[in-house]
Amino acid sequence: MAMRSPGLTLPRRGALASAVRSHWPGVLVCGLAALAAQFLSDHYGAPAMLMALLIGLSLHFLVEEGERCAAGISVSARTVLRIGVGLLGARISFEVFAELGPGVIALVVAALAATMAFGWLAARMLGRGWRLAILTAGSVAICGASAAMAIAAVLPKNPLSERNLSFTVFSVTLLSTLAMILYPILAQALGLGELASGVFLGGTIHDVAQVVGAGFSVSDAVGETATTVKLIRVSMLAPFVLILTLALRRAGVEDRHGSARPPAVPGFVLCFLALAMVNSLGWLPEALRSLLWAASKWAMLTAIAAVGMKTELKRILEVPRQSVVLIVLETVFIAMFVLGGTLLLT
Repeated sequence: MAMRSPGLTLPRRGALASAVRSHWPGVLVCGLAALAAQFLSDHYGAPAMLMALLIGLSLHFLVEEGERCAAGISVSARTVLRIGVGLLGARISFEVFAELGPGVIALVVAALAATMAFGWLAARMLGRGWRLAILTAGSVAICGASAAMAIAAVLPKNPLSERNLSFTVFSVTLLSTLAMILYPILAQALGLGELASGVFLGGTIHDVAQVVGAGFSVSDAVGETATTVKLIRVSMLAPFVLILTLALRRAGVEDRHGSARPPAVPGFVLCFLALAMVNSLGWLPEALRSLLWAASKWAMLTAIAAVGMKTELKRILEVPRQSVVLIVLETVFIAMFVLGGTLLLT
């Protein structure tokens, strides 16, 4: 038996080495694209997610048949994406729920449910599919590009999946940037107080970075409130993806790979929830929390660069106008819903 042990382990080591050799060029290219996107964001103020997507789109030729980067790009667009979403849980602490009270929490949850319902109805009226409705409404209602990628990871694939994801990330990032500029002006024009302004900005702007930018451009108090409200929305991501996964499984339309049925609870959702729980209990040291948050950020940037590489630019330009109208309407809807709820609460 002792003589057989080396022979039994060699194929596994050989398979691992082969996988590393086939995947590392593509993963490295995606990582470099993420690094370039962050450089542009740090030095020119451009949204890092948007820059990663645009850089990825310019490198679409790397996924053509026979290119040695193709396998690694596919791994980055799927596996690295899920790692990034899972690690995002390290930023969540359930203490934020207690800080703002049940009224604000109820408003955030109601806004999510109402936006999903509105998106579904609007998509049907505009002749768009249910996948696009869930993808766009979920990204608008929860946390922009991060939510779009997490939702896309569990939606069943079709020939338009990559295009729709790239379109959604591009759109929510652009709309979020516009909101970062316009919504503080709107809040001041309406005479909203600091609490109301923070709830409005945190409850409506899609991406975390833009919420921080908008909130602290008004005042420190508004910035802190807006960021807290936004983190409540981010904490809705894992429960939403879990419910979506179970609903798709029940309907028999879950995303399958080969003949294997996916698990009822995706591993990255379990990772998100576990990290959020550990962080909420105070068991996660600050240094480790910062490290995990940084790793999540880089994984997400790497993944969105990979998604861009897998998408032909001309296919995004072919997106029907109805899809553009859909995501704009969803953005306007959640802004009006949260603004109305904020005025009632404050």
